[in-house]
Amino acid sequence: MQRIGVFVCWCGSNIAATVDVERVAQAAGEMPGVKYAVEYQYMCSEVGQKMMKRAIEEHKLDRVVVAACSPRMHEATFRRAGEDAGINPYLVEVANIREQCSWVHKDREAATEKAIALTRAAVAKVALNSELIPGEVGVEKKALVIGGGIAGIQTALDIADAGYRVDIVEKSPSIGGKMAQIDKTFPTLDCSACILTPKMVEAARHPNINLYTYSEVERVSGYVGNFQAEIRKKARFVDMDKCTGCGVCMEKCPSKKAKSEFEEGLTTRGAIYTPFPQAVPNVPVIDEEGCIKMKTGKCGVCEKVCPAGAIEFDQKDEVISEKYGAIVVATGYDIIDLDKFGEYQYSNHQDVVTSLEFERITNAAGPTGGKFVRPSDGKKPKKVVFIQCVGSRDRSERGKSYCSKICCMYTAKHAMLIREKYPDIEAYVFYIDVRTPGKNFDEFQRRAVEEYGVNYIKGMVGKVFPEGDKLMVHGADALTGETLVIDADMVVLAAATKAKNDAVNLKRKLNISTDTNNFFTEAHPKLRPVETASAGIYLAGACQGPKDIPETVAQASAAAAKTIGLLNKSKLVNNPCVSKVDEEVCSGCLACSKMCPYDAISSKAIEDSRGKRVVAEVNEALCQGCGGCTVTCRPGAVDLKGFTNKQILAEVDAICQ
Repeated sequence: MQRIGVFVCWCGSNIAATVDVERVAQAAGEMPGVKYAVEYQYMCSEVGQKMMKRAIEEHKLDRVVVAACSPRMHEATFRRAGEDAGINPYLVEVANIREQCSWVHKDREAATEKAIALTRAAVAKVALNSELIPGEVGVEKKALVIGGGIAGIQTALDIADAGYRVDIVEKSPSIGGKMAQIDKTFPTLDCSACILTPKMVEAARHPNINLYTYSEVERVSGYVGNFQAEIRKKARFVDMDKCTGCGVCMEKCPSKKAKSEFEEGLTTRGAIYTPFPQAVPNVPVIDEEGCIKMKTGKCGVCEKVCPAGAIEFDQKDEVISEKYGAIVVATGYDIIDLDKFGEYQYSNHQDVVTSLEFERITNAAGPTGGKFVRPSDGKKPKKVVFIQCVGSRDRSERGKSYCSKICCMYTAKHAMLIREKYPDIEAYVFYIDVRTPGKNFDEFQRRAVEEYGVNYIKGMVGKVFPEGDKLMVHGADALTGETLVIDADMVVLAAATKAKNDAVNLKRKLNISTDTNNFFTEAHPKLRPVETASAGIYLAGACQGPKDIPETVAQASAAAAKTIGLLNKSKLVNNPCVSKVDEEVCSGCLACSKMCPYDAISSKAIEDSRGKRVVAEVNEALCQGCGGCTVTCRPGAVDLKGFTNKQILAEVDAICQ
């Protein structure tokens, strides 16, 4: 005879304000198999857990139901309390009477009735629960970091300093990411390269870090603690061991027509190039599309002039297979395509630039050598208009509904730098709202107005018209109601940030999820902000959503801490709520295998009373317990431990009573 205990939580006023918890506890005490029922203000508190343990011992309870908040919040807490009291943790069930009941109802009577029904369903399920024993797997003491921007570099350095090996995979020829393109950083206006370059060099020299630049992750299989990744090292056509970085090949290359990606297309580069002078590794790469030798078989000047004999035109891509215990995704962000924003003339006029292009124009190492000039004629502008929220907070199909978070601050930075270096230049900023949520951020933005005389105009720009050598900016001042026309020499667009174009492709390789904007999704926005729903895979930086540099570095170190905690374990405990196959019923159709997002189901040959045949087999180390296979299986041969068909139907019957 089962002895079930029910513990109803008030959750302060979260539940008790809408649900009559005393009545729920009373109703629970009358349910079949329930030998003890009680309500308490905070069941998750130390006092509440002690109460639960004491009741288990005194009333000899062998199963427990806690009617409280979402299992996502405290299921592990209550399972540990049950285990401490001597019962199997998987004989503890949580009835969600907060998110699924009190928070969605205003009528106290209806909420109470629903809470009783949810508790009854949990009691019916726990009566059919069986003891589950987790398995154990080993841990590969090595981490993979995908992305070599500041987030990836910081993550790798923290993990490596803890004594674990790390591989950084970066698809461009050098690590550094977007931060390498920036001149100054807010709110301190210190040199971006001065902060980043030492970290890049440290990452390259660290004995525990290996760089795979100009490389991409092709495939990932396995599970937490034991991931298998295939990395494609693209042919650089330059021997990295022989190359001394002298740069002679780049100077002599006759093909210099390709647009420089690092300079945002504002200048050209050679067919053999390094992205920027401080590139790490400082080894050039040959662009097959721009190389005359690759296209025609002629030229080969770089090969002839290279004193080290490092040029190798017959180099091929190489696929490397490595094992990892954990993976950190730090792939960064892009900015949206502005071709759809025709009213700003971005595609039609050279003097309408993005903020990132503006960074390169004003950078001492940029295409103009730090001279602030117009791209169209090389003359110094007299009036510059900055337009905020281009594509951000835009609910139309061409834009993004979210705030890009960093634009208000970097626009203030740009305007301040112009006014500081060229006090005679007028700077105007059109904005919807000024958002500066960070330490010393608001003070920084106010300095732009109060100390540097930047003209902030609350309103949006409707149209930019080229007129002679001017750009006529038509806007409105929302505070005064005036229509404004500013004869600008340059227009700078604060374009919305977005997820990387290949984010969806990477998500499929890693079996993690993305939101509606294709940013990678964390397991829980408050309690697990750097973890994904797939165990052992973590997030760092702007691949999860818009972030500035301080926030990115903080999250990178948080992801590193989670990774170190995982790699520090000698064994990992598996989730025992995995699928199982009844071989007697299985028809061998393998429909379950085709739909499994974790590649956890394969086939195996057996011989029984029905002869030789093929059935499905579940790899319990790979299975994440999503249950998709159970609904796919037509014969009903696949069931999920802890959530069997019998248990689910018992819940349905209990709710319908």
